[in-house]
Amino acid sequence: QVQLVESGGGLVQAGASLRLSCTAADSSFVNRAVGWFRQAPGKEREFVGDIDWKGLFINYADSVKGRFAISRDNSKNMVYLQMNSLEPDDTAVYSCAASRFNTAGSRLSDYLYWGQGTQVTVSS
Repeated sequence: QVQLVESGGGLVQAGASLRLSCTAADSSFVNRAVGWFRQAPGKEREFVGDIDWKGLFINYADSVKGRFAISRDNSKNMVYLQMNSLEPDDTAVYSCAASRFNTAGSRLSDYLYWGQGTQVTVSS
């Protein structure tokens, strides 16, 4: 089974930056599209962005475009979410997810494997 693990969350002030990391022990990870999602208390899970298997095609939600950046380093089996200019509305549990396919998108049903999530809290 493909198990994903996120790290890098924490408590920061508005305007700060964080970089989240996502990795998996399974070698198939490098062949899969990876998405980032977030969920705040009382809200639906929200698509943040995704990256294709080679790191060539990247999509972002309008709410984070221009502030967040997704990248991957397949030689290290890692996917990153760089978050800049963080706002209180960014507070959520952030999860990475691996698709069944080498390209994906914003549809939750495209993703099969999920990490445990990491908490990001942004204070005003």
